[in-house]
Amino acid sequence: MRLFISFILTCIATVVIAQRLPESNTSIEAIRNTTPTLSEELEAKSLALGNAIFIRIFKEEKVLEVWIEKDESFTLFKTYEICSFSGKLGPKQKQGDMQSPEGFYFVSPSRMNPWSSYHLSFNLGYPNSYDRSHGYTGNYLMVHGQCVSIGCYAMTDEYIDEIYTLAHKALENGQQYFRVHAFPFRMTEDNMQQHHDSQWLSFWQNLKQGYDWFEEYRTPPNAEVRDGVYVFN
Repeated sequence: MRLFISFILTCIATVVIAQRLPESNTSIEAIRNTTPTLSEELEAKSLALGNAIFIRIFKEEKVLEVWIEKDESFTLFKTYEICSFSGKLGPKQKQGDMQSPEGFYFVSPSRMNPWSSYHLSFNLGYPNSYDRSHGYTGNYLMVHGQCVSIGCYAMTDEYIDEIYTLAHKALENGQQYFRVHAFPFRMTEDNMQQHHDSQWLSFWQNLKQGYDWFEEYRTPPNAEVRDGVYVFN
């Protein structure tokens, strides 16, 4: 009887995992094709496929960074060129404004989309609690392939294959979600000064607090929202 119950529980767990990590022929092929090279590149940096990941996006520089956890902090693994993003510097505010979002987001297994019309994608989770507190609207803001953007961050198919594989393997290995921090630019003092007359300066100063946290501790902070601003711990 115990063996039977154990078998049933194992089957249920397997079904739950399958539901949490959706797959398609496109994602299966991408993961199969990219895994050998990624594993070698990670090993060269004393990292491993399946370790927890963290992503940072910088609009002005048009780059997406993938960081990999090692010894309770994160190490930069790879920097990918963003093929295209929509709009200009500043947050997304409403449906149809063609803006790519800025802020602190996270991607759970249910937000992975192996059936994307744009090769592969994952949903950033816009609007988050900050966006909602300001009445911002919109949905289905993604990082995806095919190098075309209508509010998303678009990569080449080759790059999204790698990023998707790193994300899938981390989630498969037990990471509950991975954080994506999207910034207008690298938030150095010089860059902040160059944009000191922007209407978004106070918003960016708030983002900079989270940026500085990671720069100091090399682990992404937990971002919450109180009274319409991000707070970090």
